[in-house]
Amino acid sequence: MSQIIYKIVPEALWREAEGNRSFTGAPVDLADGFIHFSTAGQARETAAKHFAGQTGLLLIAIDASRLGEALRYEVSRGGALFPHLYGPLDLKAVLWVRPLPLGADGLHQFPALEGE
Repeated sequence: MSQIIYKIVPEALWREAEGNRSFTGAPVDLADGFIHFSTAGQARETAAKHFAGQTGLLLIAIDASRLGEALRYEVSRGGALFPHLYGPLDLKAVLWVRPLPLGADGLHQFPALEGE
């Protein structure tokens, strides 16, 4: 399993996290009690299911090996194991941040993801 996981975040929320040097999650994360992440193979489906048509998004790549025991892979959508972080995301674990624009087809245009 790849050590890189991904988070799709509205840019304004991420810029706030950068100012705080910690990301505690989007509203859905706070409601569920953990931060939702996706593997490379899950990120496009996550974008289509939860962020369809949304602009102003960022794709965040995180080094999962730096998250310790707070990161757990748990059964979620369709029985797949999804990475969930029980605690704030230390921004030192972030590898890169890139825009996640919508293409002409209405789908988000992803960069190449490690682990696909």
